[in-house]
Order: sequence, then structure tokens, then C-alpha cells
Amino acid sequence: MTLTGICVILSIIIGSSYYSSVRNTLISKAKTASSFFSSFLIGTYGEFYDAAQNYTKNFDDADKLELQFLNLSGDVLISSIGLTAGTSGSTPEIQRAISTRQPAYYIGIRALTNERVIAVATPLIHQNGTVVGIIRYVSGLHRLDVEVAQSVLTIFMLGICVFLIMLLLEFLFIRQVAAPVVKITKLCGRISSGSYGTQIENHYKEEIHEMVDSINEMSMQLARAETVQSEFISSVSHELRTPLTAITGWGETLVYSENLDDDARRGIEIILKEAKRLSKMVEDLLNFTRMSEGRFALRIEQVSLPELVWETISSYSELVKSQSIKLEYNAHDEELPQIPADPSRLRQVFINILDNATKYGKKLPADGAAAECRIIVSIGSAGDSQFVSFRDFGNGVPEDELQFIKQRFFKGSNFSERGSGIGLSVCDEIVSYHGGVLLFENIDDEEGGFEVTVILPVK
Repeated sequence: MTLTGICVILSIIIGSSYYSSVRNTLISKAKTASSFFSSFLIGTYGEFYDAAQNYTKNFDDADKLELQFLNLSGDVLISSIGLTAGTSGSTPEIQRAISTRQPAYYIGIRALTNERVIAVATPLIHQNGTVVGIIRYVSGLHRLDVEVAQSVLTIFMLGICVFLIMLLLEFLFIRQVAAPVVKITKLCGRISSGSYGTQIENHYKEEIHEMVDSINEMSMQLARAETVQSEFISSVSHELRTPLTAITGWGETLVYSENLDDDARRGIEIILKEAKRLSKMVEDLLNFTRMSEGRFALRIEQVSLPELVWETISSYSELVKSQSIKLEYNAHDEELPQIPADPSRLRQVFINILDNATKYGKKLPADGAAAECRIIVSIGSAGDSQFVSFRDFGNGVPEDELQFIKQRFFKGSNFSERGSGIGLSVCDEIVSYHGGVLLFENIDDEEGGFEVTVILPVK
């Protein structure tokens, strides 16, 4: 479109230049002839006529132009070619020249020959100031039109050549730069999503070659770092399990001893609570390393999702009796079919989500009373899927952090409770292993809050 516009503008400029040049040349000739007649030769009408005939006979450009002398009625008195003598001029520039006493031009079709012409008419002014006649130059535009058409054609041919060159350059750019960048970008996306160690075939040149080398080196470094991290976490987690088991066992033994005073018993209860929290963190870390190394497996069996959710809520409600937590359950109206799942892993997911809801779903009342936590668990079906939703009524998650909430070790800006930051990541992996989806959403209503939904396929 840009090239076409440029070609059209250049064509208009060149065409206007050609026609303006011819028009200005004819006007200059007409002015010179008019000045000559007005200054020296015009006396009586007979003198005017004789001078016009002599001027016409000696007209040097008779092979290029037609010279005419007209009366005030527009009738041609004398013509250098003789064919138009005696005819009546009907073009508008004649009367315009008489009325304005200035040269006037006309471009159009000559009725006598049906050809395109340009005509310039200039008034012949007597020494007493009256207009006694018109001198008129007429030139055919056939040759000029051909030259203009050839120039326009040349311009558009050049435009087509430039366009083809641009297409060739664009093709080369796409092949040499754009296509490799798109391919490299896709592979970089795979690396950023966790496929560390992925290598890009480097058959490129110059800067892209160097960039691919850098990306491949970065991918290998990330793979090595991931391996070291997984090995370290796995080793530390296994090392922690033995002492934590011993601490938990001895703590549960001592807490029921009758020889303990209140302070000692309270201290042992704190030790047990923290040991259980650490045990959960260790279990999450072990699951994380198993998933990273591809050693994570499910024990699939047919499970009734409503029964599994109810069992989880019942066992969890025992843990929150001492806290100001309201746990509500909305069962499905109809009986739901069983689904293939690993019940222990799904129970782990539900417990983890409930833990997060109790931690971050608290909202301080306006009167400054103790923070309350309300959680609603709902179950339902949609199409070929069943879902369980967990809604709290806390402050929710900032919208700009929702996209990162599944990432490993991510902790949001409103993070206030202690934890490893991999619980939801492990939950997402477990649900994905089941072929399901884990969704997060801020609730936009008067009560607000945050909702986590686990969607699982029926088959």
C-alpha cells in the first residue's frame, strides 16, 4: 500500500510537471506574440489582419503548434494549418481571456478532430486599450500523453521491482531470523516450564548461533542445579524422618505420663505439634523429589468422591475443634458414580487445601474480636467430571500473584504462616496425575474470599 501510494503520487507529480511545462511554454509564446502585436503592428483592423497573415506565414513552430488569430466572437480568422480558418471557437478559455485580459488555457477534446489538445488564448490589446482580437496556440497532446504514460509505467514497474525485492528480503528475514527465533522461543518455553537440560540444535550463524549456545549452556546448568537440589532435598528429607519419628514417638509417650507438671506437659505438646509440622514438610519434600525424578506413582482404585470428602472433613474437623473454625459441607443432591483415583493421595490434596484455608482464610471482625475462619466444602458434577470446591472468606490472593500460586516454593505477599511453599505445587501435580485440574479463584461478591476447586474425570 505504501509503494502504491508513492507510485501514484510520483505519477501525479510527473504528469503535472509535463503538462505544466507545456502550458507555461505556450503561455510564454502567447504573451510574447501579444506584446509584439500590441506595441508595433496594431493600428487599423486591416493592418492587424495583414500583420497576422505575415506572422502566420513566418511561424517557425508550424510543425509542432497551430497558431490561430480569432475575432472577439471567437471565430478563427487565420490559422497556420488552414484547416480551422473560418470555424467558430467554442472552448471556454477564449471568452475567459477576453474578459480577464489575461492568458487563459484549456485542456480537452477538440471537436473537429476528436483529439486531446491544449490551447492557450491571449488577448490582443489595441494601443487605445480595447481588445481587438485573440492570438491562440493549439497543440495536440498525443505525444505528451504517450510520454506521461511511459513515465507512469516506468514508475510502477520500478515499484513492482522494489516490492519483489522487499518480498525476497522478508522471505530471507523470516528464514534466517524470524523462524529460528520462533522455534527457539518455543524451546525456551519448554525449558522455563521445567524441561531443564533440553538442547536446541545449533545450525545457525553469527549472533543466533551464540544465543543458542548460551541457551543450551543455561539449560544444562539448570538441569545440573535441579539434580543437585533434588538430591539434596531427598537426602535431607530421609535424614530428618528418623529423628522426627523418634521425637514424635517419645513425645506421645511422655505427654500421657502422670508425673509431668502443667508446664512440662505444655512444652511436650508444643514439641509434638512442631514435630508433626516438620513431618508434613518432610513428606511434601519427598513427594516433590519423587515427582521431579519421575518416581511418583498412584495406586488407582474405584473411589466414591463424596465418601472420601466426607471422611476427610470428619477427620479434619477433629483437628480444628479447639480453634474458631466453622467447617460446612454441601453434599450433592444425587448419588455420584465412583471415579478411578488414589484415595490416599486425594486425601492428601484435600487436607493440604484445608490447611491453607485455615491459615489464610481468617478475617478480623470490625469490632476487633478474635479472627474467625469459615470454610465451605461443596461437591458436584459437570459433564464427565466431578469437582470439590473449598471456599474460605478471607482476603484472597492478589490478582497479580494468582498465576504463580502453583509454582514450587512460591510464597505470596500476604504470606504470614510458616511453610515450605510447595504444598499447592504437590497438590497440582497429584491432581494432574489423575488427569484433573486444580483451579484457583478470588470470589467477587459481598463476602469475598478465595476458592480452590479440584476437578477430576469420571473415567
